[in-house]
Amino acid sequence: MALEHLGYVDLPPHATPGGFDHAAVHGGRGLLYVAHTANDAVDVIDCATHTYLRSIPHLTRVAGALVSEAHDLVFTSNRGEDTVGIFSPSWEETVARVKVGVGPNGLAYDARHRLLLAANVGDPARRGSFTVSLVDISTRTVIADIPVPGRTRWAVFDDESERFYVNIADPPKIVAVDSADPSRLADAFPMPAVGPHGLDLDPTTGRLFCACDGKALLVVDARSGAVQSEHAISGVPDVIFLNAAFRHLYVAIGDPGVIDVFDTATMRCLESVPTERGAHTIGFDAARNTVYAFLPDTHRAAVYRDRPG
Repeated sequence: MALEHLGYVDLPPHATPGGFDHAAVHGGRGLLYVAHTANDAVDVIDCATHTYLRSIPHLTRVAGALVSEAHDLVFTSNRGEDTVGIFSPSWEETVARVKVGVGPNGLAYDARHRLLLAANVGDPARRGSFTVSLVDISTRTVIADIPVPGRTRWAVFDDESERFYVNIADPPKIVAVDSADPSRLADAFPMPAVGPHGLDLDPTTGRLFCACDGKALLVVDARSGAVQSEHAISGVPDVIFLNAAFRHLYVAIGDPGVIDVFDTATMRCLESVPTERGAHTIGFDAARNTVYAFLPDTHRAAVYRDRPG
């Protein structure tokens, strides 16, 4: 087995119905930040001791967290107030907010140009609300709000090509935005499976991994958009993470509640690790090869250590 279960981290009970969403790790500080959507808060976990430290409150319907270690910053997507939050781990109590599009969710960051992309899920009743917003972190201002063809999902940034990639649920596509011209879509690649959702990038091979609601994992050439292969997964996915060192890809699936682990060299599914029904989101600590699965029914995180295959 690739993932060894180490134990659990107890997190605050849910204040309202709901659970957790996207998480990110600051490897240098050994801190994990997870969106506790039910509590309008981000919970902070110590990755060395696997213990809950504190919560950062007043982030309405927070949907995602992203870390820039290069600039020692944490970003949040606050869907309930149409803002992104920006703070330093040294000053977590001071959160700057920037108004973006409708329902920010996915986040990606270009550290060189200090550009944050917020992928906005929009509102079907509001024409033109499916957009991605580009935020200049230096000035805390939105420099572009780009229309996209449908509801967004997750997003990633490729340092080599200096491109943002964003999943679109319907019509199923991956769209691209160039940092050099962050005012329009540079490309749009149709996907052959329903509902592109989780997204990650292997920079060494130039491949995108796209987990789709149609219970399919797609391997996509990031330059051309060509689908190189398609693989069955255990259910409808959400968050995915690549462990580049071990060449493992983790796919979180809320129903039945598993993490599918793929070998990215062979694209063989190595195992399906049981978590808890509804556990659709995970976090990954690359510095310690540790995976956290967030369990909504028991408001805790299951902790796993990965081993090379």
